[in-house]
Amino acid sequence: MQRSPEHLEAVAKGMNQLVEELVQQQQSDGRWIFCFESGAMTDAYMLLLYEIFGTGRPEYREGMAQRLLSLSDHGIWRAYPDEKEGSASATMEASVALVAAGFKEASDPLIQNSQAFVREQGGIDGVGSLTKVAMILTGLHKWPENAQIPIKILLLPRWFPINFFDFVGFTRAHIAPILLASHRKFSVRLPRGPQDLTQWIGAGGTREHGETSALEQKIEELLPHLNLSVSGGRRDRLVEERGLRFILDRIERDGTLYSYFSTTFLMFFALMAMGYRRNHPILQRALNGLERFYLPVKGGLHLQETSSTVWDTALISYALQEAGMTAEDPVIQKAGSYLLSRQQTRPGDWALRNHGVAPGGWGFSDINTINPDVDDTSYNLRALGPWARKNAQVYPTWARGARWELSMQNRDGGWSAFEKNTDKKWPKILLPKSDAQTVWTDPSTADLTGRTLEWIGNHLGWKRGHPVVDRAASFLMKEQEPNGSWFGRWGITYIYGTWAALTGLSSVGFRQGHPTIDKGIQWLLSVQQEDGGWGESCASDVEQKYIPLQMSTPVQTAWAVDALIQLHEAPTPALEAGIRRLLQLCEHPGEEAEYPTGGGLSGQFYIHYHSYRYVWPLTALSHYRRKYGGK
Repeated sequence: MQRSPEHLEAVAKGMNQLVEELVQQQQSDGRWIFCFESGAMTDAYMLLLYEIFGTGRPEYREGMAQRLLSLSDHGIWRAYPDEKEGSASATMEASVALVAAGFKEASDPLIQNSQAFVREQGGIDGVGSLTKVAMILTGLHKWPENAQIPIKILLLPRWFPINFFDFVGFTRAHIAPILLASHRKFSVRLPRGPQDLTQWIGAGGTREHGETSALEQKIEELLPHLNLSVSGGRRDRLVEERGLRFILDRIERDGTLYSYFSTTFLMFFALMAMGYRRNHPILQRALNGLERFYLPVKGGLHLQETSSTVWDTALISYALQEAGMTAEDPVIQKAGSYLLSRQQTRPGDWALRNHGVAPGGWGFSDINTINPDVDDTSYNLRALGPWARKNAQVYPTWARGARWELSMQNRDGGWSAFEKNTDKKWPKILLPKSDAQTVWTDPSTADLTGRTLEWIGNHLGWKRGHPVVDRAASFLMKEQEPNGSWFGRWGITYIYGTWAALTGLSSVGFRQGHPTIDKGIQWLLSVQQEDGGWGESCASDVEQKYIPLQMSTPVQTAWAVDALIQLHEAPTPALEAGIRRLLQLCEHPGEEAEYPTGGGLSGQFYIHYHSYRYVWPLTALSHYRRKYGGK
């Protein structure tokens, strides 16, 4: 079924506009710089750091404060725009920081509203685990007598059934600094106050909490089997030395820990707890490194959790090539040269469970050199593939990345984000339930498995019957929800996961008529909005069930449309309605284009990728034109 010339003309016009905007925004070295925007946390914590270090340019301080105030709803902050009650964590972080940095008085009605809201939400028990730690480190709350994760876990070797490396790498990089600071019960008072959280959590709310955890009991059972020749104070020094060495070995060239703001924030306190002065070169370099994360956004200035430059550049290069740009085009050549310069060439922690495989993956951020991930690598391979097939000098680099990507398949057939076969059960059993439970380990996910499978099918040409493909397809079929959808870990949420799974399965030969495919299609159609588009709330991630958004977003509409395109030989009315709505959303980008569609920490951290409103609509429109009558 061919589309009318007028309809295809509208698609071509929409594509051309997106291509033109992207080409204009490419940097001279080939990269694209788009903001990786999250909520209040990073800006609030950076204001606290500036207070403690007595530094920070006025334009940085004022820019972050302006942004924080622009996000406030009469003193209430949200983790995502449609969060009904608001976020106790974000509200405490933002309001405390504004008072501490002198932008608001504690008596200001806005701050008093913030305090009342946090009290209503349960005070300190109503905020997230990282928020609690930040309040403790800045002297506003007390360390519990017993830590949930005892520092003694650092003594256990990797071959023990329980050990520190059972946590995934980005979680280890958060935990290690907390272990050092908590072991020494370290904190730093804010120079201008507040001095405690009484107004936020109520009188008597600062008492210490904590019971001996099941994990600590288990570690005490295991320690005698180590035959350690040290005890008491010497053992304390040994375990602290291990924690310190873990941190120092993972500092990136720009001074940040593991390339993240939040890990670096925690590192400051860990190193100060270990005796590092505030003017120590490592701490000063880290501060300078964090200041490279600033980007202007609506409302002010935002300190990103990390940069997304490698990710964005790979996605955009891939999308432009899907739209018809060739590997010989200067835009793609420049992007390719940049991406080649960011391939990682030294082993990181991923190699601990993936022995004998040469480095070759790509990471997420511009300054990440030791923490590659599966998703970034597959999109770099997509972006570089056409060039590599024509250039004998590029091909070995591409092939090395492909071997790394394939080597990361887990024993269950799926792919996880950062590390292989890192999904032990003990953290969920021995640790108290908390918001961090979803990030203790790195299990296979439907979204990453689907996207990797799409690369394998459409770019390597492997189909059903290949052992790698069959194992991945089997994993996806097991992960499908009874209603036909898939949960997406790193995006929002069921639309994202279903798109990834369906496009992955389609690429390796699954078609309509297969029960898994038919159920997935029917679910997507069942959640299409009246305007023809798709929109899903971040609340889906929290509730673990699909919750519609009261508007369609260009990103989620593009995901749904793209899945339907892959599985329909001819356009359907639902698909055509989706394309019409997608074109409208692209032509008039508003709040729909700003809704966060990236997942981080459930209920706490969601991402508005500024690049996504270009990448995914362009990709979907390109696939539509190619399949249904375009060039």
